[in-house]
Amino acid sequence: MTQYHIKGGVVYTMGPMGTITNGQVLIADGKILEVGKHLVTPDRFEVIDAGASIIMPGMIDAHCHAGLIESGMGFEGDDINETSNPVTPELRAIDGINFLDESFAEGCAAGVTTVATGPGSANPIGGTFAVLKTYGHTVEEMLVKHPLAMKMAFGENPKRVYANKSKSPVTRMATASIIRTWLSKAKEYAEKKDSAIKTGDPKLSPLFDAQLEALEMVIRKQIPIKAHAHRADDILTALRIAKEFDVDITLDHCTEGHMIVEELARSGKKMIVGPSFLFKSKIELRNRTFRTVKALVDAKCLVAIMTDLPCSPLSFLPVAAGMAMREGLSEIDAMACVTINPAKILGLENRLGSIEPGKDADVIIHDPNPFTDLLGKNHMTMINGNIVYRNT
Repeated sequence: MTQYHIKGGVVYTMGPMGTITNGQVLIADGKILEVGKHLVTPDRFEVIDAGASIIMPGMIDAHCHAGLIESGMGFEGDDINETSNPVTPELRAIDGINFLDESFAEGCAAGVTTVATGPGSANPIGGTFAVLKTYGHTVEEMLVKHPLAMKMAFGENPKRVYANKSKSPVTRMATASIIRTWLSKAKEYAEKKDSAIKTGDPKLSPLFDAQLEALEMVIRKQIPIKAHAHRADDILTALRIAKEFDVDITLDHCTEGHMIVEELARSGKKMIVGPSFLFKSKIELRNRTFRTVKALVDAKCLVAIMTDLPCSPLSFLPVAAGMAMREGLSEIDAMACVTINPAKILGLENRLGSIEPGKDADVIIHDPNPFTDLLGKNHMTMINGNIVYRNT
């Protein structure tokens, strides 16, 4: 593996060292080795002159469907929603991802180095998400974390999909009821397992159930609920259920989050906002605005920005951050929303999201600012210490 010494440029570490003008980064064995100024080039290190460019962590999209709904493929490449059953917790994103989907390469070229991808929002309970790097020769090579979270959907989508099938849920009440019912089943399933272990009587253990095995991870707080919720009332329903069952949750989309800022701040939950570029194609998007992110950040919420590909491509992630800046979000907060914040929300802040010694060497060199200049170019993307994209 090649070792690198990146010299020059402005290093946005997104860590304790802050922003370093004319900074330098040493990379070895796929990891960040050292960050600072006036670093000595070790033997056999290749020097990369960043000039006056921005050096920043690779961007992270904390919610999309890359590889599950393939670019330009139509039905044959559409594996995002299993609409034969409204309850499918046993589904795993990794079994439907086409790692050759060009969306990964497009994201990589734009400086997006990591994505959380998984099932869509047709079902109240849809299956598990996974985290992948945007470069690799197999899903296994790209995989960072699986399972990441259990997708659950509130609001308009499940009721629309199943009303067309004359099948429950056709109301928000039914969606919430289905989720409660299955979480209750999973809780009972886990309790029976615990009783069998505690008493030493294997007869008390329940028969294997793939759906409940998957939901048991939620009940035991091994993974959070990844809650699709746009409208304020749907967001609060998701929070209500999470509180009832004492489970972890992230609030994804959070389109009307700016309308219930105080409640969300009190909840202490993490939010993934977007896709803000999405056309207002349905009722629950009517209050969509790029001001949502700033409102939540100002309230001290932990917020990331998403593309929700295919609603917008991965390459739009920095543009979405820029549009939030136009509505008052600071540059450093915008960068945090696509680097260290999503890393924290995904539980990967020890590996990703900042340029710090010991972390994965996922680095981009961009000139000028990727959020404020549409004419700027990403000159280089590095993933796991390998240069996987160059724009010379």
